[in-house]
Amino acid sequence: MNPELSPLGKSVTYADEYSPAPLFPIPRAAKRAELGLADALPFDGVDIWNAYELSWLDPRGKPVVALAEFRVPARSPNIIESKSFKLYLNTFAQSHMADADAVATLLRRDLSAAAGAEVGVALQPATAFAQAVLRELDGDCIDGIDVAIDEYTAPRPEFLHAHAGDEAAETLVSHLLKSNCPVTGQPDWASVQIRYRGARIDRAGLLRYLVSFRRHSDFHEQCVERIFRDVSERCAPGELAVYARYTRRGGLDINPFRSNNAADAPDNPRGARQ
Repeated sequence: MNPELSPLGKSVTYADEYSPAPLFPIPRAAKRAELGLADALPFDGVDIWNAYELSWLDPRGKPVVALAEFRVPARSPNIIESKSFKLYLNTFAQSHMADADAVATLLRRDLSAAAGAEVGVALQPATAFAQAVLRELDGDCIDGIDVAIDEYTAPRPEFLHAHAGDEAAETLVSHLLKSNCPVTGQPDWASVQIRYRGARIDRAGLLRYLVSFRRHSDFHEQCVERIFRDVSERCAPGELAVYARYTRRGGLDINPFRSNNAADAPDNPRGARQ
């Protein structure tokens, strides 16, 4: 379960007949401990994965293609390493399946076993592809703020502050979030949405904080949880939700959502960069 032992960053043989063996779970606990997050998590949420490279053979051997959405609960004990996820999906390519429901059943079973919690699975057939639309995250974009920035090495929560006595309920968006894979060093690009209610967050400070992730190394889910923790501790909003939409790699994009409202559930808008 150590990321260094995963297939990430290594040459591998791509199997194309069904097997759950490639799936590589990584426990969330260690990284959450680094953030001071114990079992009593300050958030709920979900990691939404979208797969653009899913195919199998029908009973007569003709290929079928589909898009897939997976919802992994934030309270699951494990994340699933992304390259292992891709390798797993590829094992369907030369596998005969009765129909899409049979594929979804296998996906749900195998991914839930790896994550340690029930994973939601939804398949979109090729006949519905024309209905897909691009839509960016809702909110006021803060990227146009005229601010000098020279900190890129590590997240700087001290840049965050809120204006006491000035209450706000707003949604802020930035397309400038970037971090790096902790194993390969490859860049991860994202848009991020911060929705809150409480003392008004200083927008320039928030932008500087988000850009400070630029050379930081961590998985997508852990970056979003760090943002949630830092905004919570430095700005103390009564309500807070953080949602990042990462660009795809290897036919998969990962979109973590964290909120202190257990009933909060995000939609799945595909952005222009995804």
